[in-house]
Amino acid sequence: MNLDELLKEYSELELKLADPAVHADQNKARTLGRRYSQLTPIVGTYRELESSREDLTAAKELAGEDEGFAAEAAEIEERIPQLEDKLRHLLIPRDPNDDKDIIMEIKAGEGGEESALFAGDLLRMYLRYAERLGWKTEVIDSQPSDLGGYKDVTVGIRAKGDEGVWSRLKYEGGVHRVQRVPVTESQGRIHTSAAGVLVYPEAEEVDVQIDSNDLRIDVYRSSGPGGQSVNTTDSAVRITHLPTGVVVSCQNEKSQLQNKESALRILRARLLAIAQEQAEAAAQAERKSQVRTVDRSERVRTYNFPENRISDHRVGFKAYNLDQVLDGELNAVTQALIDAEMAEKLAQHS
Repeated sequence: MNLDELLKEYSELELKLADPAVHADQNKARTLGRRYSQLTPIVGTYRELESSREDLTAAKELAGEDEGFAAEAAEIEERIPQLEDKLRHLLIPRDPNDDKDIIMEIKAGEGGEESALFAGDLLRMYLRYAERLGWKTEVIDSQPSDLGGYKDVTVGIRAKGDEGVWSRLKYEGGVHRVQRVPVTESQGRIHTSAAGVLVYPEAEEVDVQIDSNDLRIDVYRSSGPGGQSVNTTDSAVRITHLPTGVVVSCQNEKSQLQNKESALRILRARLLAIAQEQAEAAAQAERKSQVRTVDRSERVRTYNFPENRISDHRVGFKAYNLDQVLDGELNAVTQALIDAEMAEKLAQHS
């Protein structure tokens, strides 16, 4: 969509949002309001640029009569390229999922109990990061390990403001590697283990239609660390989506109904991710960005405890504040990934 079309759309949105009838449908009003918020910086920058160009013309005409206008013209001439660059950045096509909340799965990998403990460290890192940004978090399902880590944990993260969670955490998918002396190691040797992270944009019911006839639902008793049963009723739920073979299990809630709703929520997110990847492949629109990973097995980051170092292998980011990052100070890491993706897109559209 070019600039003229965006300006026209913005004007139409202003008229619609001024209509009281639109606000009778809260979902529609929210959708229109979100799009209006997306376009506002573009329109604002465009108007400021046009105004500056008009001011420059006027200042140059008046400079012959008053030297003060010559200085003003020089200032405006310096500002215009900055506004042009800002507008160029704003016009780069956005990821359509950037405004969405996410569902994240963290899975212990190679390394046994140490890997499960590291999965717990990653969970805490993301929960602390969300807390710093004022986001709401919810552990949807979990399988604890014997020493207090997680074999598998699923968390939902929701934003309160305009910025979606996906826009900042979509880069976390992949294999996260840790190098440290495990608590299970008596000889003090450094071990390497890993945990996998999957990130999905959360899907609304309108995004993904699920036919109940396509589902096989099994119930069973919840289990805790070591596999022991933690309650006496069949409250845990396993849902199999027959057309795709996707299987989701939930056991955190005490009621079967609540676990079913949580499982459906995860299933919708997974099916949306599958549908989007298939659509991209059909359109031959593979992700070429160096920071977006379709291959979920890709090693994306290393956490080196002896050196207090964190390294992101996709963009060459390296810092020696691992303790702070694990406490939720992820901004520098995520910003490096955002900047790299922006540079890639600018190169593609230049």
